[in-house]
Amino acid sequence: MFSRNKDKDTEKAPAAAAPVPAPVAGAGRRPNVRTAPSIISADLVVHGNLTATGDIQIDGTVEGDIRSQSLTIGEKASITGEIVAEDIVIRGRVVGTIRGRRVQLSSTCHVEGDILHEALAVETGAFFEGNCRHSDDPINQSSAAPAARGTAPRPPASSGPLVSDAPRPAVPRPAPGNDSPVVVNDGGVVVKRPAAQ
Repeated sequence: MFSRNKDKDTEKAPAAAAPVPAPVAGAGRRPNVRTAPSIISADLVVHGNLTATGDIQIDGTVEGDIRSQSLTIGEKASITGEIVAEDIVIRGRVVGTIRGRRVQLSSTCHVEGDILHEALAVETGAFFEGNCRHSDDPINQSSAAPAARGTAPRPPASSGPLVSDAPRPAVPRPAPGNDSPVVVNDGGVVVKRPAAQ
């Protein structure tokens, strides 16, 4: 009637029946699980900064800084501001600084600004105007770091006279024997240097 095995089974039963605490929301998720991206559609214009712990896909216009885990910028999208993300794929227009571990410039992109990256891929046909620099930790590195490392910042636009890139008319050479140091042609003054002897 009473056996040792039966007593052990009855002792274990109440312990197994104890309620298991419910998991905390988000605690059981793995950090690399991808969810659906947040989407800024083509007809949406955002004035302000965007911050997300997940993925963002932008097909509209954003005037502000963007920080996320992964960012995809569509062909018709336009971004004006700093971008910071682990993975960045750019197919549209970006004006501003880009900091990312993996940055891809697609053939349809138009980027004006500096890129700080760990890995950079540029497709044929991509437009990029700016500086790109490799970094072991581009996400946490300040965008002011290039100036601190000795790289001279771009000088501000001066208010002096504008210099035109228009072609200048050819200046005629003085005839041999003409010793005048100054030649005037159509209002322009050219100083002639004496020939080295």
